[in-house]
Formats: sequence, C-alpha cells, structure tokens
Amino acid sequence: MAKNTQPIAKRCKALGISPAVMGYAKKNTTRNSNGNVRKKQSEYASQLKEKQKVKFIYGVLEKQFHNAYLKAESRPGKTGENLLQIMECRLDNVVFRLGFAQTRRDARQLVSHAHFTVNGKKVNIPSYQVKAGDVIEVRESSRSSAKFAKLTGAEAPVVALPAWLNRETGSLKGVVAKLPERSDIDYEVAEHLIVELYSK
Repeated sequence: MAKNTQPIAKRCKALGISPAVMGYAKKNTTRNSNGNVRKKQSEYASQLKEKQKVKFIYGVLEKQFHNAYLKAESRPGKTGENLLQIMECRLDNVVFRLGFAQTRRDARQLVSHAHFTVNGKKVNIPSYQVKAGDVIEVRESSRSSAKFAKLTGAEAPVVALPAWLNRETGSLKGVVAKLPERSDIDYEVAEHLIVELYSK
C-alpha cells in the first residue's frame, strides 16, 4: 500500500501542525526554521494545505479521503464538519484516541492484525466507522501480549480521552458515548477550505 515516508517532524512543520497531534510528543525539528517562509499563499495553496493536513493526520490516501468527502456531502449538516466526524469515527483513530496505541499509524496496524472487536465481533478494517454506543475491546487472545499487558494494572498510563469516548483506566475496553462534534477536534483546521477545493 502506498504511504508517505517523509519524516514525521518535517511533514508536521510543513503543514503547520504539532507532532503531538500525531502521537509523537518528543519529535521536533529546528532545521531551516526560517526557510520556505512565503509572504502569502494562493487560495488554491491554502485549500490544498488544509486537505493535506487532514489526510496526513489520519493517514489516508486521496481516493479514500475523497470517498469520505462524498459521504460527508450526502449527509445533512455542514459538509466540512461531517468530513471531520467521519475521519474521527474511523476505528484506527478511535483505537488511538482510547490510548490502545501511541500513534494512529500503530493503531492502523493493530486493527489490520485483528486485535480488536467491536460489539464482540472481530473487525480488521481500519476505516470501519464506529457509531454511538459501540464497544471497542482488545480481543481476549491478544490481551497477554506485552503491547496490551502494559496498558492494564496500577501502572497503566493515564489517557486524556476526548469527551465522546469512555474508558476505565487500566481496562482494555472503550465505549463510544456519542458521535464527535466539531468542538472535539483538537487541532487547527479550516475545513471549509477543503469543501471549497472539492467544490470546484
């Protein structure tokens, strides 16, 4: 599968986002800090940058992202907000948000290897859309692995959950309390520019 192999910190800097949004709290780059500074971006460049930003954060390719846009466009409400909701409701993103993986890239791999169930059924599709009330759980057969064992017990890391997800500290089960809203997006994005770009 095609993927972006550009260094995370460098790509984050180019798109104007914090590496922490990607789950990389300690990554940073100061190289050429004053380079590539443009006085003014064209309208198209601004729109393209916002689209690339969201695609990069969630790790999706153009075809997948465009399909998500078409789905967002067909729903009632604001297309841009619908698009962000669809991205947030991806199973790999939910696994990351619940603290079962350190990064979305890691979460995508864990989902692909069938380590999770949704409402008791095995799901290995990273783009699977969760719904309000869904229960996401680490499979029984995967719980003994070192990767998941360290997420339980007294020394389990504390995870800052978004308001739309619930998970008891030290447990390997999370619940989608409600669908995410625009206010739950924790990075800066002008989603209306993405809509303008696709509307041309």
